[in-house]
Amino acid sequence: MSTSMRWTVHGSRAVYESPWVNVRVDDVELPSGTRVAHHVIEFPKPSVGAIVTDADQRLLLLWRHRHITDASGWEIPAGWAEPGEDLAEAVGREITEETGYIARELTPITEYHPLSGISTMTYTVFHGTDIVRGGNEPDADEAEKVAWFTPGEVRELLRGGQIVDGPSLTAVGFFLATLA
Repeated sequence: MSTSMRWTVHGSRAVYESPWVNVRVDDVELPSGTRVAHHVIEFPKPSVGAIVTDADQRLLLLWRHRHITDASGWEIPAGWAEPGEDLAEAVGREITEETGYIARELTPITEYHPLSGISTMTYTVFHGTDIVRGGNEPDADEAEKVAWFTPGEVRELLRGGQIVDGPSLTAVGFFLATLA
């Protein structure tokens, strides 16, 4: 692999830190020799999401509004792993909290960097199967509604712009292209 396009980091300076997000400015030299201040968003906790399917191969999605973009759409269950928490346990917890279902089988299917030009975020997606209804209702702060969709219906949601969350869009597209 060629390293001729590699940026050289001459230093970093923290700008903001919190339990959810950190921002730093890197002093970088581009391959052309130009030096720039490049902002980097760091996520201190690993991000996880799940494509949950039932015995009929339907996908479980949740409808939610995101205040930052003022947009609503269908998303996969997702969240953060706590420090030291096993990623499969974290995504299992998120599935139950957000949907009220329990996935008894969780298999990692892909890992990617959804914002690689500006962020350190690594997103791990699992496939949740062997689904049972949990004892609790979905967290009202997490989802307005929860529903099952056939792969064909999910493709229509994608075409209709009803899955607008980047990590969900990527995970659903990956699943439909490789595993459905």
